[in-house]
Amino acid sequence: MKKTIVVILGLLGMGNSLYAQELLSKEKAVALTLENNYDIRITKNNVATAKNNKSIYNSGYLPTVTGDAGANYSNNDSDLEFQDGTVNSVTGAESKSYNASVGLNYILFNGFNRQNTFKRLKESYNLTELQARQVMENTLITLFIAYYEVGRLTENEITQKQALEISKQRLQRAEYGFDYGQRTKLDVLNAKVDVNNDSITYIDIQRQLKNAKRDLNVVLGRQVNTPVVVDTNVLYNEDLVLNTIVTEANRSNASLLQSQKNIELSKLDVKINRSGWMPNVSLTSSYAWNRSNSDATNAFSPISNTRTGLNAGVNLSWNLFDGGRTKTSVTNAKITLETQQIRKEQLQEQLSRDVNNAWETYQNSLFSLKVQEQNITTNTLNFERSNERYKLGQISSIDFRQAQINLINAKLNRNNAKYVAKNAELRLLQLAGSLLDNTNF
Repeated sequence: MKKTIVVILGLLGMGNSLYAQELLSKEKAVALTLENNYDIRITKNNVATAKNNKSIYNSGYLPTVTGDAGANYSNNDSDLEFQDGTVNSVTGAESKSYNASVGLNYILFNGFNRQNTFKRLKESYNLTELQARQVMENTLITLFIAYYEVGRLTENEITQKQALEISKQRLQRAEYGFDYGQRTKLDVLNAKVDVNNDSITYIDIQRQLKNAKRDLNVVLGRQVNTPVVVDTNVLYNEDLVLNTIVTEANRSNASLLQSQKNIELSKLDVKINRSGWMPNVSLTSSYAWNRSNSDATNAFSPISNTRTGLNAGVNLSWNLFDGGRTKTSVTNAKITLETQQIRKEQLQEQLSRDVNNAWETYQNSLFSLKVQEQNITTNTLNFERSNERYKLGQISSIDFRQAQINLINAKLNRNNAKYVAKNAELRLLQLAGSLLDNTNF
């Protein structure tokens, strides 16, 4: 049993020295994510598509120009009978015709449909940019949840390794003490149980850490088994003020801005649908060339004919009554507009709730962090005293183990509070719409 424990501990120690890994700084993690993350890459393509859609070429403001050309051939027999009884018969009379034209069409007025549609395309592009910004914010939040989870488990691994080393030393002392008659067999068995339990916990933390690193690599957009070492130093923004965050959120929150943009799009939809009640005026023009060659069927028949010329015209159409379709479309567009305004009001209330909840979480986490730091100091002193008393045989192994567990739990709780507070801070910045401008990750 003793040899098995030694082998396990040796393998665990070896795993920590396999790689001399480069530190992945927070700044580099952000840069890699913005460049390689799959969601962000897809979002960039969506923005590019929206940018193309809002161009002048998709606006309807440019005329359309078409070119046409054709040729025809015929071979016919004909019998012509005149009033004086004369009959003129022609066999195999050939006829050839050619034509070519260039036409231009341009809408002069269509009830402001074109103008409002073009405005809508621009607003749709602005909405897509806001959606892209939100995707980037959400991705950064996901990044740092994964990044700080790796940091938390890294520190937990160190804590558990230290606990394992202490348990190994205790086991060694218990075995020596038993050999010299100073410890009972029960002390040795209890020490072995604690070493085994600490070994299992250590292995489990290593497993969690490896999984967390894979999660982080997926967010970074790189191969999942790429070695990762993160920066466990965390700095907090001490200048955050709740009222300022609330003001910034009402002005710059990505979801709220998207809601406002949807209202503007709905207003344009109302105007676009109203254009069905207006007349349409369009300009058409063409330049055409036509030529025909044919065999004469009588003395007066032309054998060729060529025509060239410019044609132009203005067309007006007005749908005086369309069965109520335009009225229905306008009414539905107004209802959609009202719905978007209601959603904005709902979102404002939800945003206020989320900001206050995140602020409470942030403040509680900072307070918890301070308390856990104090607990570590207290439990460290308690453990050191218990360790000395245990060496002198003044306390039992159970009391010693309890002091050790208290110290382990204090460190684990400190690690958890440390990263929960930072994630809560980043969430506050996201709600305030200033996450992408933040440099203190």
